[in-house]
Amino acid sequence: MNKADLIAKISEDTGITKTQANDALDSFIEAVTKTLKGGGKVTLVGFGTFTVSKRSARNGRNPKTGEIIKIKAKKVARFKGGKELAAKL
Repeated sequence: MNKADLIAKISEDTGITKTQANDALDSFIEAVTKTLKGGGKVTLVGFGTFTVSKRSARNGRNPKTGEIIKIKAKKVARFKGGKELAAKL
C-alpha cells in the first residue's frame, strides 16, 4: 500500500474527500516528524510507538572494491508495533 492507496482507503472509510484525507495524512506525518526531530516520541495506544534511535559511527566495506569506508553516526526513525497490532497480524 502506498500513500495514494492509504488516502483512498481513509476517504472511503470516513466519507471525506480525498483532498481532506490527504490533508489529514500530511498533518499526521508532519506532527510525527516534528516530534521526533525535537527528540520526543509518539505513542499510539493499540498501534505502536515512533522513536528516534542513534546509530554510532562504524567501518563498512565497499562491496565493489572491498575498500574499508567510514560510515558516519546518524539518527534514524524507529517504529515498534504494539501488542494489539501484533495480535492482529
